Amino acid sequence: MKLALFDLDHTLLPIDSDHAWGEYTVERGWRDAAAFKACNDAFYENYKIGKLNPVEYLMFATEAIRERGATESIALRADYMAAIIEKNIKKPALELLEKHRNAGDEIILVTATNEFVTAPIALRFGIEHLIAVQLEKNAQGWYTGRSRGTPSYQTGKIERVTQWLAERGKSWADVSHSTFYSDSMNDLPLLEKVNEPVATNPDPRLRALAAERGWKILDLFQ
Repeated sequence: MKLALFDLDHTLLPIDSDHAWGEYTVERGWRDAAAFKACNDAFYENYKIGKLNPVEYLMFATEAIRERGATESIALRADYMAAIIEKNIKKPALELLEKHRNAGDEIILVTATNEFVTAPIALRFGIEHLIAVQLEKNAQGWYTGRSRGTPSYQTGKIERVTQWLAERGKSWADVSHSTFYSDSMNDLPLLEKVNEPVATNPDPRLRALAAERGWKILDLFQ
């Protein structure tokens, strides 16, 4: 088995899908603009430096959809896909995915963004396997704001890929080659785990580390 693992935000997409979704809910009047922006930007800055509290962030990130409920939230997500995500689906990303499909690789999207936001994005990219932050549901079948299982963040990405393999009766020993594309130092654990780490549109810290270690650096959106 050969694995091609992809981060999503600033890797396959030139934007942060979760941050953009939050801003989209503000534009539609679902949140107070000033208060939401201050919190959203603060969480995003903590993410970039590897200090995000995933429990606190998930409660914040899902607050709007928890208040609005399934019908309104799913409808707004469809609008978001059309208005924001579609224009950020770029040809180089699609071509890179197609290269791995043609090579017979198992393609997995491994993202720290939650499954509500990312499931339709994975579908749009034609990626069957999504590893995202799983969301707990209440008795009514809607989200509680808590995660289900291990969040796919930092070392959690390794754990979740390991679980994905185990569900198929396999382990890392069955993987003949693995590639992981990411922009972020948050993904250093999984970058160090795979055979071929690719610093993709990397942040300054990851770019410097990749150059130091001789890792491939890919600027997908030049």
